Amino acid sequence: MNNPEFFLQHDPADLVLSWPGAARQWVEAAPVGNGRLGAMVFGGVRRARWQINDSTVWSGTPAGPGEQLAEVLAAGAGPERLAEIRAAIRAEDYRRAERLLMSFEGRYTQSYLPFADLWISFGGEEHAHLGRTLSLDNGVVAERIGVDGHRVRRATWASRPANALCIALEVEDGGPIDLDLELTSPLREVLRSGAAVGVEIPVDGAPPHEPDVAEPLRYADGPANGYDPFGAVALAIDTDGWLIGEDGAYSIRGASRVLITVASSTAPGDHWHGAEPISRDAHVRRALDTAEAATATGERRLLAEHEADLRDLLGGAEVTIGRRRGGVFDVADDVLSGKDEQLTATVITQLGRYLLASASRPGGGPPANLQGIWNDRLRPPWSSNYTININLEMNYWGAWQAGLGACDEPLIELIERVAENGAPVAHSLYDARGWVAHHNTDPWGWALPVGMGHSNPSWAIWMMGGVWLCQHVWERYEFTQDTDFLRERGWPLLSGSARFCLDWLVEGEDGLLDTIPSTSPENLFVGPNGEPESLSVSTGMDMALICALFTRTLAAAEIIGLDDEDETCAEIRRALPRLRAPGLTADGRLREWSVDHRDQDPQHRHMSHLVAVHPLDQIDPQTTPQLAAAAMATLDSRGHGAMGWSWSWKIALRARLAQPAAARTMLIEATRPFDGDAAEDAPVDGSRWGGLLPNLFSTHPPFQIDGNYGLMAGVLEMLVQSHGGGIRILPALPEQWREGSCRGLRCRGGLAVDLAWRGGSLTELTVHRVSGDGDQPVTVQYGGRTRELRVPAGSAARLTPCLTDA
Repeated sequence: MNNPEFFLQHDPADLVLSWPGAARQWVEAAPVGNGRLGAMVFGGVRRARWQINDSTVWSGTPAGPGEQLAEVLAAGAGPERLAEIRAAIRAEDYRRAERLLMSFEGRYTQSYLPFADLWISFGGEEHAHLGRTLSLDNGVVAERIGVDGHRVRRATWASRPANALCIALEVEDGGPIDLDLELTSPLREVLRSGAAVGVEIPVDGAPPHEPDVAEPLRYADGPANGYDPFGAVALAIDTDGWLIGEDGAYSIRGASRVLITVASSTAPGDHWHGAEPISRDAHVRRALDTAEAATATGERRLLAEHEADLRDLLGGAEVTIGRRRGGVFDVADDVLSGKDEQLTATVITQLGRYLLASASRPGGGPPANLQGIWNDRLRPPWSSNYTININLEMNYWGAWQAGLGACDEPLIELIERVAENGAPVAHSLYDARGWVAHHNTDPWGWALPVGMGHSNPSWAIWMMGGVWLCQHVWERYEFTQDTDFLRERGWPLLSGSARFCLDWLVEGEDGLLDTIPSTSPENLFVGPNGEPESLSVSTGMDMALICALFTRTLAAAEIIGLDDEDETCAEIRRALPRLRAPGLTADGRLREWSVDHRDQDPQHRHMSHLVAVHPLDQIDPQTTPQLAAAAMATLDSRGHGAMGWSWSWKIALRARLAQPAAARTMLIEATRPFDGDAAEDAPVDGSRWGGLLPNLFSTHPPFQIDGNYGLMAGVLEMLVQSHGGGIRILPALPEQWREGSCRGLRCRGGLAVDLAWRGGSLTELTVHRVSGDGDQPVTVQYGGRTRELRVPAGSAARLTPCLTDA
């Protein structure tokens, strides 16, 4: 390249993370991704590693629920047994109810798997690694390396336009240098063809919490039922040196410039995109062609197109807390040290945006899973799947507000797939219409309960998974005002889930409608015999989710112009007044259970019943002050953080409840460095578990990306809220955050806001219309003042100083 600094440059306003050397372990590596291909960049000289994932590489097959559904039906599951379970719960015979309910459990969802590793080693005698950076704005990992007195620059990025992982290096003084490359896979390699490696993908993958599975990773040894579980990964190399080697292992001698590109092609990917199956040879050819086309583009154009694409997505919104945004910041000394909480808040917000843009893109692959798209384990914790009692939802809480609404398209596609599989499950297991989803799913659309017939219903049995996922369907409409989406894709999902709920609800002795069996995900109460119990009637979370679904389904029907006589809507109108309202415990907390059960763990990490506060908007300090006070009491009793995602939810809850000091405290705790499990008797002012890893990944532990996405969403809730039909500006701004600015934060109603504050007070505010016709007025609140206005299509309204003048 004419300009050797080209691929290491970044804009002065960019947020750049810095580490002094190469990663020694996976949780120190830097993530890059293009929505399908992801890599953890370790860096280094003697044996540098790029651990590579493809978001479509999951175990399993597209067989649908048929075989597993037949198994649970053969074990006795079905409507008749459901009636027995309900009777046992009403009689408080919980052991019998659990035993019967476990027969409804299928096996487990499938696993997200690592795909490949690229290894690069430099020749020579003297090696030095001089630093590694990751720009959260242009998505480039840059390294400076010393090899026998030569200074080498190396850059890595995952290009969406080229569908390839790109690695470019150049020697400052022209070299020459020597290096060796090797492409490997942890999956079963079945062929090496030129620069491509072909692997078989397991057709079954058991999670590590099922240790007694005879064959944890099971391969099919070829095509079965028309599906060939195969994937190919290929590399291409362009260099001015001498290239020798074959079959994925190469040596380069006498080079001053090298460009390496990596691409993939997989059978699960074709299935996800609805493409016709192709042969193994065709997968190999497609992967090679993609990689070769990328190298033919050249590093300058590759990087320019990548930057234009990523900046176009990320550049729609920006958050700065404090005085500075841009710069190169040492992760340990500047971000994790706690010296500048405003910088940390800015970094953690942009990191969440960067990770979502890297893991979830339209046309890329399935949505971000428990680890986004980054995983190096053949048996990852919880299969790195989609846990839909909180974790998948949290991944996308902040997507629209952060200006990344396009990133939620893979989530909508997954919901549609789950709904398709959930229809026969609802009918066969529960004699219900519509569709159902439970605790977990995967890209194949798993809709059954999990647990293998021996797992506690507290986490294995939960019939509200699809109901919560429908929240995201409605959110997409609220942010975009896209009636075509609502009519064509949203209405079938909303109405189908509502029909399931209508059939799932049963009349109680008092004439109200109940869900039974009902669990509050992963939590337990103390039963009459002093034993921990999970099965109950009409938990607070069940009622909040169903009420929200019914309300939004009716609203959707009105928006798309359905006839008032639509039978689903008529049934909902009859059912809504009979749903149980939120209750209070004797000591003033919001009830988690329908009666005052004693908590088995008073500081449990889940706040399931507080879903009514966030992300739903049923409880709010302005409209339901008594219930809001009860929610605050619940949060106070639960204590501080427990792990990354739990902290994140508590931050968002405190923000919705207008408690900036508490939200700030949680954020400070959640962004401390993780240094291993603390003792069980750790003080309540901090977590026993969580924190941030050396690469700023949030930990459960182990790493779960929902914490990163949730922290972003929590900070955004502190700055701007738009639930309840209006916009609230700086509703939970801590007094320590004296200044800052936001641009392009999206709001419900098809709006966006730009704002700035100084000395803790709002100084600038503009509301933009970005979608919708603007016929409805919008209410804007700040500091006790309210302004109602109309923002027509394509216009903007400046609201300072009218909201700030005394």
